Amino acid sequence: MYHDPSIFLVDKFVDGDTFWVLNKDQRRIKIRLIGIDAPEDRNAFNKRKHPFGAHSKVYLDSVLTRNPYLKLTFDVDSLDRYGRTLAYAFLNDGTFLNELLVKEGYATLMTIPPNVKYENRLLRAQQYARKHKLGIWDDRWQQND
Repeated sequence: MYHDPSIFLVDKFVDGDTFWVLNKDQRRIKIRLIGIDAPEDRNAFNKRKHPFGAHSKVYLDSVLTRNPYLKLTFDVDSLDRYGRTLAYAFLNDGTFLNELLVKEGYATLMTIPPNVKYENRLLRAQQYARKHKLGIWDDRWQQND
């Protein structure tokens, strides 16, 4: 399975939407999940730390620790402005990781054209999380900016 070039081994966690993987040649690649945005667990780039950021990171860490092999697929743009590889991730059981994070409230929808392949699916996931007040949508995590 690991000889399949679309299968990657999770190597290191960064935050709720970014992590490092190893490809079949053991080369490290920094992955940024497409179509979503997790709250920051620290001040990074132009974004401020959010109180829910640590929860988002811990959730992603727990999912990827249990499922260290991922199938990655890509969209139109392969890199973001920070040089991270943009990808959609699927767990071994077929679970769409990007969607799971949004549906459980650990990330929000953030599509940037032209990478919009799963925009409608992610929008439905966010509507579900908001309706059920999951994760970031729970009233206690709402910030007054």
